[in-house]
Amino acid sequence: MVATDHNRISLAPPPDLLPDALPTDRLFASGKAKPGIDPGLRSIDNRRNSLAVASVYAQIFGSWALVAWLNHPLAWLALVIWSTRCISMLNLLNHEAVHALLFSDRRWNDNVARFLLAPVALTDFDAYRRAHLAHHKDELGPEEPDVSMYAPYPSGSWRLLRRLARDLVGISGAKLLVLLGGASWTIRRRIVGAQLVMFGLAFAITGKWWAWVVLWFLPWLTTWQVTNRLRAIAEHGGMERGSDRRVTTHVVQTGPVASFMLAPYQAGFHLAHHVDTSVPWNRLKVLHMELEQAGWITPELTHANYRALWRYLATGERIPGPIPVG
Repeated sequence: MVATDHNRISLAPPPDLLPDALPTDRLFASGKAKPGIDPGLRSIDNRRNSLAVASVYAQIFGSWALVAWLNHPLAWLALVIWSTRCISMLNLLNHEAVHALLFSDRRWNDNVARFLLAPVALTDFDAYRRAHLAHHKDELGPEEPDVSMYAPYPSGSWRLLRRLARDLVGISGAKLLVLLGGASWTIRRRIVGAQLVMFGLAFAITGKWWAWVVLWFLPWLTTWQVTNRLRAIAEHGGMERGSDRRVTTHVVQTGPVASFMLAPYQAGFHLAHHVDTSVPWNRLKVLHMELEQAGWITPELTHANYRALWRYLATGERIPGPIPVG
């Protein structure tokens, strides 16, 4: 934790935690892998990603059928959490498509995201692509589209809890709905159309007219807003603009529970993603391990888990890091 020129406390690591370990015989100074090191590092696995998209829908509709069969209040409550994960998965696959990494055919890549991923998760592919590529162009710079999400840290525990409470009761989601209401007719028609399909399927599967509200819209409005904030601030919260990606992006050890619920599709290896945005999701761990083995990512730089990182974001108190991923 260091002070910036504007008297703002930065959570970016100090220079003594940023060893000058690159380039190596395997990695360029940027951290990108040199040609021939891993020929498949940047290869898009069309079959795997097709199965990933199909799997999300199977999990959504299969879980709806299961809860209808069980017909127990606890099952409906559990499915709110499960649907939160499914919404995250749709958004993360949409993120792959933004980087043209979902399918090697650009038309398939864009249209699957534009019609089958983004609108089902109540977002617009093209608008998200513009904003997200602006984020990558200059992380935390003056044109950062998500500066309000990343900047106010360390926040203090109560301020962070208040933000999460606003997410949980639907205030943050309601603001997004207002923004969607001001979008173009094409965008609104696409999103509303997708939600009408989800409404019809929820009713057909469960036999309950209110199922879409409980199983899809309510999780998006509430619990997904919480998990989205928690993951976003764990990526860039309190960090600062810089050419070294280690000062713009946190590093966190991602356990199996966090990988399953909060950061599927290797989303926890976010520094590796910012080092090389041409690496697909299923190869991010490989690049992360290369960066560790080079000594560029160190245990001292790595947060022990998401709880430790969120505590750091709240209080500025850093807990010593864990064992390396590799």
